[in-house]
Amino acid sequence: MLTLIDGLPDHVVGVRASGEVEDDDYEDVLVPAIDAARARHDKIRLLYVLGEEFTGYEADAMWEDAKLGMRTFTAYDRIAVVTDATWMRRAITAVSWLMPGEARSFHVDEYDDAVAWVSG
Repeated sequence: MLTLIDGLPDHVVGVRASGEVEDDDYEDVLVPAIDAARARHDKIRLLYVLGEEFTGYEADAMWEDAKLGMRTFTAYDRIAVVTDATWMRRAITAVSWLMPGEARSFHVDEYDDAVAWVSG
């Protein structure tokens, strides 16, 4: 499940993943939030939190993620991913040089640092 994170600056879309993320979560939560932010700003920022309650992605959700990434690839100024999952942190490091904006990963206990970085 994806839920929006309130209290962030207008140019930052924040989302928290818990349990298993499904394709409907992208269609119903993340895509509308990103589209709305893009309508107001040339460049947006994304805060993506995968805490301990996150269990994984449904196969269709991974496809939705890929489609969203291709459609909005140049829209991001900064992306902060908050997770303690080693594989996810390594993936962010491995692909961050390909992204037109900046991307960083943060440990779960660095959530406040991630919010400050992605908002600043």
